[in-house]
Amino acid sequence: MKVSDILRVKGNTLFTVTPDEELAGAVSIMSEKDIGSLVVMHHGDLVGMLTFREVIQTVVKNGGALGKTLVRSAMDDAPLTCTAETELDEVRRMMLERHARYMPVMDKRMLMGVISFYDVAKAVVDSQNFENKMLKAYIRDWPGGEEEDNRG
Repeated sequence: MKVSDILRVKGNTLFTVTPDEELAGAVSIMSEKDIGSLVVMHHGDLVGMLTFREVIQTVVKNGGALGKTLVRSAMDDAPLTCTAETELDEVRRMMLERHARYMPVMDKRMLMGVISFYDVAKAVVDSQNFENKMLKAYIRDWPGGEEEDNRG
């Protein structure tokens, strides 16, 4: 299974901010849209990722306030990325190694979407459920071995 399979199901709604926006505004967008991350874009290029982890770290560092903090000072400026062709097993490995919950999907310099650890886990569970269903159907249709025709 590839990242493109997740994007096809998930859709391609993207939420972005610029590095020079105030962090408080970015947090408002995250709350309003009920999302855990924003891709940080500058002049059409991916320059960072802002997740609730970076927001919490900034709030703690600022004594409980966001103040006039800019996205640029809170964002992860070297986020993990993948392509639509990246295999899901590779994405899981990358996310686990870096403790990343969100990953931008890129096609060269173009942002194609964002996948979350939840999206990856859901895809794996859905795939396993489908496989289990097919195996059960196969077993149910297994030719009977107990009642062989012993007429001579």
